[in-house]
Formats: sequence, structure tokens, C-alpha cells
Amino acid sequence: MTDDPLHSIQRLQFTNKQQAEVLLLDVIRQTFPLDAVAVELRPLAVSLNSFNGFVELRDGTRLFFKSHTESDTVIREYYNAEMLARAGYPVIQPLYRSTEVGQQILIYEVIDDPSVFDLAWSIEQGDDSYFSALTAAQHKGDAALYRLYTMTLEKQSAEEAAQAPVHQLFYHRIAGGRLERFYGSLPGQKSSDTQIDLPHGRVAMREVRGKQWVINGQVYNITLDGLIEDALQYLKPAQPGPAVVGHGDAHNGNVFFQQPQAIPELIYFDPAFAGRHHPLLDLAKPFFHNVFAMWMYFPIDKQRTTQITLVENGDTWHIDYDYHLPPVRHMFLDSKIENTLIPILQHLKAQSNLRADWRRYFKLALFCCPLLTMDLTDGAKFPPEISLLGLTMAVEMGGESTGERSLIDHKLDRVAEALTG
Repeated sequence: MTDDPLHSIQRLQFTNKQQAEVLLLDVIRQTFPLDAVAVELRPLAVSLNSFNGFVELRDGTRLFFKSHTESDTVIREYYNAEMLARAGYPVIQPLYRSTEVGQQILIYEVIDDPSVFDLAWSIEQGDDSYFSALTAAQHKGDAALYRLYTMTLEKQSAEEAAQAPVHQLFYHRIAGGRLERFYGSLPGQKSSDTQIDLPHGRVAMREVRGKQWVINGQVYNITLDGLIEDALQYLKPAQPGPAVVGHGDAHNGNVFFQQPQAIPELIYFDPAFAGRHHPLLDLAKPFFHNVFAMWMYFPIDKQRTTQITLVENGDTWHIDYDYHLPPVRHMFLDSKIENTLIPILQHLKAQSNLRADWRRYFKLALFCCPLLTMDLTDGAKFPPEISLLGLTMAVEMGGESTGERSLIDHKLDRVAEALTG
């Protein structure tokens, strides 16, 4: 991996904010025609692969900036905000932009509206004063998203599909080096001795990747290595088929909640991976991160409230955990399913454009989210219980449960029924 100032800034914001701000001020001065005199980073839980904050100009003007950093990138065109706007998306447009790889920063007017991430977390913590308004906005936004999908739906060649920035979040994180840095080499290759701290001790990832899993009574007949191999096969970028204009990374940290009058609205932001791609890839990040991933953003908080146990039986791990979703997370999940996922799959089926393996394709994209957004072997970030929870969720997202049904499989069963009804 070639390091660059943006990656250094993203990492340093949590450990040496002052040094990170010195580096960033220099980058902004070199990149933009702005007389910047100071920057202020805002290290946030949602900033897993990004950073944001404020820049102050000599004349007193205060602006907002955002950057997404992605290692091992093979994509050369990011931040297609104009494409989203032309398609009809309510998206905040930047005042200044730098989209060159290694210098991808957008600068906006200061945004005072709360992100949906912050609003939902406050609801999850017990302040439900905005729950009804957020629910109304989410249903409205997800229904509008389906309409945008249908209005922008077109056939895409394999060559065009391969260039979509969204693949950086899925296939390229597996094949491009991130998986190897986190967990060792690809299946079938000689693997480094990567270790992970789990509740029962320190374990080699090559051993973890070969285990069978029983999770809360759900039996999975596939290993992590098997899921990685399947993801490499099913998520290959160069696949022709239907494609829509989509944000690509529309988790709640990239959506603002606006309530100018009585009717609240959701406004998109930071379109780092926007482009034309399959709608199931467009839905994967918000589907997982808005619903299942609070352990990733708040690992210490979730460790305190989550019980998880592991019992080894030969090559099988028996996991039991009680990580329950609060009502606001169920709201996000059900809204996306009923207002966007089912309608767009029904639409594709009616046009004879629904891939027969849609469920496998979608689940393997979901699999990438808990496994590859953050390094679960990073003991400085994740307690052993949360590292195990992350691996467990990767299996649940990517694998198909038998016996007891996982929540994700139960919900996708509902989707499959809607397609056959």
C-alpha cells in the first residue's frame, strides 16, 4: 500500500489531532484556491474510513470539508455528485472538489442539519423525540429511492460495470489487498500468521477462517474461507446487467435529516462511490451499517451490553449472543425492505432482468461490510468479544442458515415470498 497524507490524517485524527490538522491544512492550501488559515478535525465514531471538519479562511469564512480514504484503490473517478443531482437525488453539492486519487476532498458550506447517524444513535440511547419524524422521512426517502432506481435503470456492459466506483467497497477490498492485510492471504495461498484476540484467547486467523459455525442455533455449512471464495466469484465487477444511478455508500453518516417545515427530508452527502451500478450493491452498505453495525462504531458501549459465548466442538464453533436491535434499527431495516428492496426486485423480475442468484449476490455484498470495513484483529479498536461478534455477523450476512433462521435470512425469506406471490 502506498501511504499518502489523507490516510495519515485519517489515522492521526484519533491519536494526534493537532498533528493531523497541521498536515491537513498544508494539503488544503496546496489543493484549493483558498486562503485557509486553520482547520478543525471532528473525529467521529462514524468516521471509519474518512474524516471531516471545518476550514477557516483568512476573511473569517467557515467551510465544511469531508474526505473518504480508501486503501488499494483501483478506481480513478470518484465523487459523481453531478450524476446524482442530474438523476434527481437530493444531494448537497460541494463548493470545491478535488477528486484525484490521494487528494479526494470536498468542501461545502457549513451544514447545520444533524446526520441520520447522530439522530438515530440519540434515539437508540433513549431520546425518541424525533423517532416519528425520522420514520416518516425514512419511509419517504426509501420510496423515492425506488423511483430513482426505476427512472435511471439501464443495461450495462461488463466493461462499463467494471469501472463503477462502488466495487471498491466490495470486491476490491477482498482482491486488492485489504483482506490480506487484515486476515492473511486469500484462500489457497500461503497465509501469514495473523492473530486475533477472542474471548477464549489468541487465535490464528487461518484457523478461524476454517471453522464451521453454529450461531444462536443457526447452522452454517460454510467457512469464512468458503465465503471469501464465493465473494470473489459472485462479486466480480465485470458483469453485464441492469444498473441504476446510485450513491453507493448511503449509510446514515452520509445522509442528513432536514426538517425545514412540517415534512422532514433526507438529503444525501459525500458521494465518494456514486455511479452506475447494480441496485443490490447500492443497497448493501445502508442495509448493513444502518441496522446491524453499531458494535463497529461504538465497540466499548456494545461490549458492555452484549453477552457472547463460544464453545469449541472440534472444527465447529458454537456461538451464542444477545445483540438485539433497538426499534429504530428495525425501522431502518423494514423500511428499506418494503419501500426499496422488494419493489426494485419485483421491477427487475417483471423486466426479466432479475438475476437468479440475487440473494447470494446480495448476501455476499453484505458479508463484506462487517468483515472488511474495519480490521477485526485490531485489539486497540475492538475488545475480543466485539471482534468475535464481527466475525459472527460476517458469517450470518454471507452464509445461509439452516435449522434456526437468522434475522437477515428471515427478512430475505419475506423478500423471496414477495417475488413469487
